[in-house]
Amino acid sequence: MNTYFMGIEIGGSKFQAVIGKKDGTLVDHYRAVVNKDKGAEGIRQEIIKAWNHFKAYKPAAIGIGFGGPVDIEAGIIRDSHHIKGWTSFPLQSWLKKHTGVPVAIDNDANVAGLAEALLGKGKKFRKIFYVCLGSGMGGGMITDGEIFHGMPPGEAEIGLIPFDREGRIMEKQCCGWAADEKIRQYTATHPDSPLARLTRDIHQGEAKFLMEAIRQGDSGARQILEELADNIAFALSYAVHLFHPQIIVIGGGLSLTGRPLFDLINKFLPHYVHPSYQPPPKVMKAGLGEKVVCYGALLLAIRAWKQRKNKLKK
Repeated sequence: MNTYFMGIEIGGSKFQAVIGKKDGTLVDHYRAVVNKDKGAEGIRQEIIKAWNHFKAYKPAAIGIGFGGPVDIEAGIIRDSHHIKGWTSFPLQSWLKKHTGVPVAIDNDANVAGLAEALLGKGKKFRKIFYVCLGSGMGGGMITDGEIFHGMPPGEAEIGLIPFDREGRIMEKQCCGWAADEKIRQYTATHPDSPLARLTRDIHQGEAKFLMEAIRQGDSGARQILEELADNIAFALSYAVHLFHPQIIVIGGGLSLTGRPLFDLINKFLPHYVHPSYQPPPKVMKAGLGEKVVCYGALLLAIRAWKQRKNKLKK
């Protein structure tokens, strides 16, 4: 008889959940669009809907990757940078009360990093730094299959590192939303450019049109891509000097821009790395796609279940 587990991703713009087995195989999927107007309460309603959707599988435990700072020891969401109503919310105990099964939570970048380390591009490496480039910029350091944890409410937050002395942070220069904003500024002053034509009726996620605009000869689009890659490389240099991983894996919506972005990041990164750290780690695209956080959350659930079993044996 199979034992099933539930993994949940709570992001700034999406909510999804999966059911999987002990070997990490996914067997079912639930997805919903996040309605920011409904705040955290709206997402909590989606969590219950997902649980009811999967009830027939009788999940033995639940893991959650949350897009924001988390106190994993207390099981509390410290805050959300995108959705109101999460501040100091006891998500772990709340969900355990509703479901009666063990619940484990962690930051989404940590969880995604765990998935890539054990199931994705990092399987052959002991030290992996993962970066999520989506609505924000998060990081997670995985060593020997374990998430590196500092003191609550988090660690490895590469997106919160200052970009300059004027108060700008890396996230605002590197994430998907930052790319979208650069595109809007450019198309406003170049309304006849290929990029402007491609994004004319688009109000979110403009970055996915960068490569097509470049293929159509848009030099401005090429400049945006190069500036973005340069900023990302600059940010990653901090991870190299602080953690010195064997590889750096990038996931999230912006990673879907594809190989040209990664080629540029790998080209620029050596310029920001001290000679003693040369050559820097190779920067690679995540291998688990859009469900990477769900895979990691599934792994959290499996670990929570095993810990409970071991306690019961004692």
